[in-house]
Amino acid sequence: MNIIILAVLVLIFLILVSNIRVVQQAKAVVIERLGAYQKTWGTGLHMKLPLIDRIAKTVSLKEQVADFPPQPVITKDNVTMQIDTVVYFQIMDPKLFTYGIEQPMIAIENLSATTLRNIIGELELDECLTSRDIINTKMRAILDEATDPWGIKVNRVELKNILPPEAIRLAMEKQMKAERERREAILKAEGEKQAAILEAEGEKESAILRADAKKQQQILEAQGEAEAILTIQKATAEGIKLINESQPSEAVVKLKSLEAFSAAANGNATKIIIPSEIQGIAGLASGITEAIKK
Repeated sequence: MNIIILAVLVLIFLILVSNIRVVQQAKAVVIERLGAYQKTWGTGLHMKLPLIDRIAKTVSLKEQVADFPPQPVITKDNVTMQIDTVVYFQIMDPKLFTYGIEQPMIAIENLSATTLRNIIGELELDECLTSRDIINTKMRAILDEATDPWGIKVNRVELKNILPPEAIRLAMEKQMKAERERREAILKAEGEKQAAILEAEGEKESAILRADAKKQQQILEAQGEAEAILTIQKATAEGIKLINESQPSEAVVKLKSLEAFSAAANGNATKIIIPSEIQGIAGLASGITEAIKK
């Protein structure tokens, strides 16, 4: 009898232990009682009633990534492209996620594909290639609103790859090559233009410097000549002043005049008119010279 009681106690203990659950961080457990939703367990130690409660679903509350395969889409200008999307989402309400929709991941994939087709259908090829941010923002807003009844929050949507047809890719590569060649030609022409401008400016500055140097030389020469003339004039004035201060006799004045005319006669003049007074002095000087020789 004691063995039976002990076995029953052990069985009850095992049943109780088997109904104890530890919920880990960033997880949630949805509990049903007799087939109906009972509660949602958060992080920590929990215990359910044996044979009455059951775990309906264990949900991860971490941010998750769904990488969907490429989807064929048609642009406004009738170009078929392959675009694959990446959706970053997080489960905010485990109850709605469990009971809101069957196979929520498939539902998100199909919803993202139809949303992408609708958005790309309103854009042309060039707009699709240059407006990724706009497409991502529109898709995130639409998906987040649509998945809200499922307890899912869409945080980000990214277009992973945009693959246009091969012919269009080749045409785009040729266009890019032509654009690069055009830019290269423009840069080369700009460089040659700048070089020509710099060369012309250099020649202009050299000519200005040469003209300034010649001008300075002429100014210095003129200043030198002016200073020389001024010096001669000052010397002449000083000589006259000294002569006046010494009060020379008439004979001395006449003799100096004779010396001046003698100096003039040694120049380039071909004809010299000598005043009568100086002629008398010259005659007197000649007579004295002849008397000394005799």
